[in-house]
Amino acid sequence: MGWRGRGSRQRGPGTLLRRSLRILAWVAGGAVLGTVLLVLPWRFVAPPTSAFMLRDWVEHGRAPRYRWVPLSRISPQLAIAVVAAEDQRFPLHNGFDFRAIEKALGESRRQARGASTISQQVAKNLYLWPGRSFVRKALEAWLTVFIETLWPKRRILEVYLNTAEFGRGVFGASAASEGYLGKPASHLSLSEASLLAAALPSPKRSSVTQPSDYLWRRAGEIERAARGLGGSGYLARL
Repeated sequence: MGWRGRGSRQRGPGTLLRRSLRILAWVAGGAVLGTVLLVLPWRFVAPPTSAFMLRDWVEHGRAPRYRWVPLSRISPQLAIAVVAAEDQRFPLHNGFDFRAIEKALGESRRQARGASTISQQVAKNLYLWPGRSFVRKALEAWLTVFIETLWPKRRILEVYLNTAEFGRGVFGASAASEGYLGKPASHLSLSEASLLAAALPSPKRSSVTQPSDYLWRRAGEIERAARGLGGSGYLARL
């Protein structure tokens, strides 16, 4: 009896370790499955809203302006302008632009936004909240991996163009183009698209209808960058 008791005690730590590993495996599997269920539907279905839209609704007590349009009805000039402004290596990376991250480490906090890819911004816009906390960035990275794995690049760009905040309470290319420029998103010129893209880093402080000198300069930089990338043909590989 005593011998078996000592043997049981000797096997105890190993049993505890196996149980702990099984629990961790179940937790990890549940996290993966839950994230797949959270991300996969929007590969095929237009998101009815986003975390940022809901936050804006709660803050201002009114529904944001948002109307989904397929990528085929968004001017390719806006697509290339946004890529030129936000993530020039978008067709080439797998969700994380490590060159931009390395560059951002040597720049000021104000400039560090350039390290965030379009894929990361989709993860943030759809599911998360503003800020730079470690928890938020970790969740953003986790979701980005699944978005890049489960969606093609064209879908990522399509969701971004439809859910990005272009101004206070204005979300997506359709609402921005019609509200600010009085035309459908399919009819945007490169200069108009560049002006919209210039507002993306600070949509609540930038005015597309009354652009500041800085916004005009930034729009010019984006237009030149878009032409330098080869125009909308740069996205043909998506």
